[in-house]
Amino acid sequence: MTRHTMSSGLLNPVGSDAGGAVITAFLVFVAVCLLWVFTLAAQDENPERLYTAGRSLSPVFNGFAMAGEQISVVSLFATTGAVALFGYDGFATAVDSAVALAVLLLLAQRIRRSGRYTLGGLFTLRASGQGLRTAAAVVTLVITIPLLVIQLRAGGISAALLIGKSSSAAQIACTVLMGGLIVCFAAVADLKGTSLLQVVKVPVTLLVLAVVALLSLRKMEWDPGVLLETAARNSVDPEGFLAPGLWAHTAGLGSLNTVSDHVVVVLGTAMLPHLILRVSASSTPHTARRSVSVATGLVGAFFLLLITTGFAAAAVVGSKDIASVDPNGQAAPVLLAAGVLGYGSDPRIVLITVMACVAFMAVLTGVTSISFAAAVSLTHDVFARAGRSRTDQGEVRVLRSVVVGLCVLCLSLSVAVHRQPVEFLVTFSLSVAAACVFPVLVYSFFWEGFNRRGLLWSVYGGLFLCAVLTFFSPTVSGTSYAVWPDVDFSWYPYHSPGLVAVPAAFVLGWLGSNASGGDTRGAFRRALSRDVGR
Repeated sequence: MTRHTMSSGLLNPVGSDAGGAVITAFLVFVAVCLLWVFTLAAQDENPERLYTAGRSLSPVFNGFAMAGEQISVVSLFATTGAVALFGYDGFATAVDSAVALAVLLLLAQRIRRSGRYTLGGLFTLRASGQGLRTAAAVVTLVITIPLLVIQLRAGGISAALLIGKSSSAAQIACTVLMGGLIVCFAAVADLKGTSLLQVVKVPVTLLVLAVVALLSLRKMEWDPGVLLETAARNSVDPEGFLAPGLWAHTAGLGSLNTVSDHVVVVLGTAMLPHLILRVSASSTPHTARRSVSVATGLVGAFFLLLITTGFAAAAVVGSKDIASVDPNGQAAPVLLAAGVLGYGSDPRIVLITVMACVAFMAVLTGVTSISFAAAVSLTHDVFARAGRSRTDQGEVRVLRSVVVGLCVLCLSLSVAVHRQPVEFLVTFSLSVAAACVFPVLVYSFFWEGFNRRGLLWSVYGGLFLCAVLTFFSPTVSGTSYAVWPDVDFSWYPYHSPGLVAVPAAFVLGWLGSNASGGDTRGAFRRALSRDVGR
């Protein structure tokens, strides 16, 4: 691959031949997307229909939209980069993300049958009270804010790379500009309008990745074995590239760390609030399960292509060149798209431009979906029940205000921490979802003795353990990839808290429920009778 250097001395990952055309086409695409969004802006002032698209989405349509929820800018760029730089370790992370929807598949029918679409609603299946909804809102925010910060940061980095810039200042500027556009989108979007973009994004993304993968295989004489051999040879560690332990986050931490990471990624991804909201948009419990089944197949294909693209990037570009642009490997898809076709050719420019458009759609839909689900939770579970009566129009206005406020807050945080190694926040968010949501849903659906005290112990206990264990883990201090690498106050030896926090949350839920009485069966039947017809 020919490397191109900008006047600042930084590597230009795109090349001067494509820069102007990519920027022009990218801006046109952004304008079209925003015009489309404002055209589709919801006019419905009924909150319930706004939150769940009137529960009118067909199984296939909702399945494609659900798959789109998994195609985020983080998965698109960071996962590919992890495979390109760390081989087997990145591959294992991608596989975990691909199988996560299988967990949601087991609970989809029960979630839809409950009639609830926020964590606050699901948390009150076995008991009632504002305290439970407040706990759900806290968990939703703790999950959502770190994810939004990382999504916006990754979106800015990828946008800068795709327009041929790799400096920190350019990345921050792109983060602010893209964040501003996304705030405008999120301010008018609803679940149905976002779903349309998600559905369009899925086939376009799969097609682009497939084209890049096929062009890469063509360079390797259409032999996957040659591609893997070349990827290993061009990696930073040819002997260890296809074996566990190359990634610093996993090296030397043992098999229990690997188990902990698997638990967090699989369970946490399945329990994210925006996926639960998506399940609730199905018309019936049966169609909810069908939607998740469709999404599972599409997401499997997406991650298979991501894995192929990651190994192809290592083979065609080389791990050292990828790391020279971005140490986390997020430049891998861009560099691969720029390297599989001849410099100066029109197809190369088209491929890079389409990759830029896919990246924008990924960050646009990802941030909007996550912020919308969080705003629905706060509006429906907290503000709408604060004792002050509001009309439907008033509740919708509150929703819009919360979405904008949340996006602005996360955009500000994203800029503030741009130069910090805060990738661990994704693991923290998934850990909270795995420890605070998964045990509660399992107990709520399958154990008649689960009650208010058990839920609060499980949620707050799991949240406390996730926060403490993450803070005292190698991701925060004492390692080369930590927030504070020069000091070491870590005593928890693993990368993620899931190995301790998830079992502890189950135990706390059981202990708390057995420490107090109460007729949870009657509360559960009353909850279902109120909501099953929704």
